[in-house]
Amino acid sequence: MTQAIRFHETGGPEVLRFEEHDPGEPGDQELRVRVEAIGLNRAEAMFRAGNYLEDPQLPAGLGYEGSAVVEAVGEGVTGFAEGDAVSVIPAFSMNRYSLYAERAIVPAHAVAPRPAGLDAVQAAAIWMPFLTAYGALIDIARLSRGEAVIIPAASSSVGLAAIQIANSVGAVPIAATRSAAKADELHQAGAAHVIATQEQDIAAEAMRITDGAGARVVFDPVAGSGTPARVDAMAPYGTYFVYGALSGEPTPFPMIAGMNKALTMRGYTLLEIIADPERFEAGKRFIYAGVEAGDFKPIVARTFHFADMPDAHRYLESNQQFGKIVVSVP
Repeated sequence: MTQAIRFHETGGPEVLRFEEHDPGEPGDQELRVRVEAIGLNRAEAMFRAGNYLEDPQLPAGLGYEGSAVVEAVGEGVTGFAEGDAVSVIPAFSMNRYSLYAERAIVPAHAVAPRPAGLDAVQAAAIWMPFLTAYGALIDIARLSRGEAVIIPAASSSVGLAAIQIANSVGAVPIAATRSAAKADELHQAGAAHVIATQEQDIAAEAMRITDGAGARVVFDPVAGSGTPARVDAMAPYGTYFVYGALSGEPTPFPMIAGMNKALTMRGYTLLEIIADPERFEAGKRFIYAGVEAGDFKPIVARTFHFADMPDAHRYLESNQQFGKIVVSVP
């Protein structure tokens, strides 16, 4: 028997329970893996609290992303063998599979060979951030050389991945953060410009940076009352992606500005990419190539031990982190 983490009621980190767990044998198109590290995502905290895109079927496990070693291969699975070092990608429902465990069953379609040159912690931190940013910036927006992109919550793991992806195609990443406290770190992480939104006018700064052209793309996990100011920072015919709701506020579409600039405002999640096998594979190829070229490297804010998972969730919800939170598994 091994340990897994589940919750029997929705709530804060205190509802997480460590339980004895027998993962069993993998079924058709499944693998059993020994988990080495788990990448934490805000989706898991939302799922635990009952505020996610799907309601948890209690008692529920959770966990989307990590690095592991293959222990057993189910029927119909090709391309994997016992002992392979792999990454698990967030491409499944947490009501069906969960990775907060020492050993777990995972669907083979959500498993990829560990990118060369990444250790277990890094391999647990790359897929959700980089695939999420890739889907919006490259697959949909086709961001290209010289174009500006505004990245709110830029110190998040997805924001930092977006900075690296923008740089890889020659675009201009403009990091937006609440205060100037993280400005130096964001510049070191590759941001061409940093706007402290509590201290500066984001629209005026963006127009200054772009010589009046504005940013063609906004990639926003915050939304809420700051949306009109970010729209004012945009170029005509631009695209405004909303992929989160960190503000917790209603998100109005500024109709007049949107009409005058012929803007597109759209909701977006990673599910849009992973639901399409061709787009999913293209995203994986893009990320493998970026890692190999040295353009992409996950930034890990802090590593916790498996026994300290509730504390890791508290840290996740504190919004103090710069990059990804990873939990190592014994």
